[in-house]
Amino acid sequence: MGLLTGKVALVTGATRGIGRAIALRFAAEGADVAFTYRSQHEAAQSLIEEIQATGVKVKGFASDAADFEDSHSIVSEVHKEFGRIDILVNNAGITRDGLMMRMTEEQWDEVIGTNLKSAFNFIHACTPIMARQRCGSIINMSSVVGESGNAGQCNYSASKAGLIGLSKSIAKEMGSRGIRANCIAPGFIATDMTGALPEDVRKEWEKQIPLRRAGTPEDVASTALFLASDLSAYITGQVINCCGGMDC
Repeated sequence: MGLLTGKVALVTGATRGIGRAIALRFAAEGADVAFTYRSQHEAAQSLIEEIQATGVKVKGFASDAADFEDSHSIVSEVHKEFGRIDILVNNAGITRDGLMMRMTEEQWDEVIGTNLKSAFNFIHACTPIMARQRCGSIINMSSVVGESGNAGQCNYSASKAGLIGLSKSIAKEMGSRGIRANCIAPGFIATDMTGALPEDVRKEWEKQIPLRRAGTPEDVASTALFLASDLSAYITGQVINCCGGMDC
């Protein structure tokens, strides 16, 4: 028996990095997994095959998470296919970095839409299902820059800060219905996104981390597992920083 046996998880943006690690960890702990992706069909099929090997049910859904109607349609399909939704992980996210004075409206809107509005879309669609079940765990993937800000990332930082406020508000609105909402704020995590940075930049980041290493997607997945499981049954409206101490 795994920590999530009998539960159904929906993970957005799960074909790579943190989302993929979370989907795999949840499956290893017994959860049936539905996930969304934008256009990475080969990566989605690879994830399906890897999850199927654990013996749980899995299905991927191509989706534009920033589209309200599409998100509701996906949630309806997941509910019909799996019968319930116990865990929602809003992980879909992008960056379009640039200094404020040079940032275009399109760069702002695209990041806010994918990172923040998508979470609203999926929460809006999932909470009626969770309310009828009288249980549910919502996990929103924020970032340490959502708490501290970061030069050149005003759009990204704003979207991640918004997820914190969203989570705390949902926790207060839905707690009486047995629904919890929390945030994970990863720090410097070794993903494709950070892997594109020059080596000297990565080393400089690592020097600022008390644990002296970048985090891994699996580190974040372990935090997500805690928040998804009954181990955190009395935790809601919180931000858990998974950052190696870089914010302390």
